[in-house]
Amino acid sequence: MTETIGEPWGLSVSGAGSVRVEPQLARVSLAVDVLEPAPDRAFEVAGRAVAGLREVLRRHGLPDASVSGSRLRLSSEYGYGGERTFLGYRCQASYTVETAALDGLQQLIVDAVDAGAHRIDDVVFDVHDKPAMRDEARRRAVAAARRKAEVYTEAAGVRLGPVVHIQDVDAESFHQYRGHGGGDGGSAGDLAPGMVEVSAGVVLGFSLAH
Repeated sequence: MTETIGEPWGLSVSGAGSVRVEPQLARVSLAVDVLEPAPDRAFEVAGRAVAGLREVLRRHGLPDASVSGSRLRLSSEYGYGGERTFLGYRCQASYTVETAALDGLQQLIVDAVDAGAHRIDDVVFDVHDKPAMRDEARRRAVAAARRKAEVYTEAAGVRLGPVVHIQDVDAESFHQYRGHGGGDGGSAGDLAPGMVEVSAGVVLGFSLAH
């Protein structure tokens, strides 16, 4: 069966581009999370943990502006093992800590846990100027699409005309963080940030000239 193009108009090609750089900062999401039989006790224990955590962060040279957090939240905790059972009062506070001292990140996390951070929810590596990386990835995507178009037109024996259509292809879904651990000279517990990668995709439409 032969397929035909109902309304031929030119050439449409897609291209992808990416930029990979060393991370410049890390964001650590952690939380104080305690469960006690009485609400005053829950506030007391959680408050001591928060104070200890703040002291650790200052000791690591992190200003208050680099720490975003929530107030202490209190809630009743129940268990459901056949019947509803009261377990106590849960007191929580969540924090996100941003640091550019990547060499000291592992010790920062260890010290934060020792000071009372009961959960480490996430560690994300990032860069300061991601929009600039995105712009470069888009330039590379356009260049890749143009190279592809030139190959097609050369093989078809036609000349490539000007661009008549540009379509961004889910630019946000292309960007991702990639980390890796282990490797020679490192232990399984080492934090290895790998590279921060930002990608972009584009569809270009060209007119054709014989």
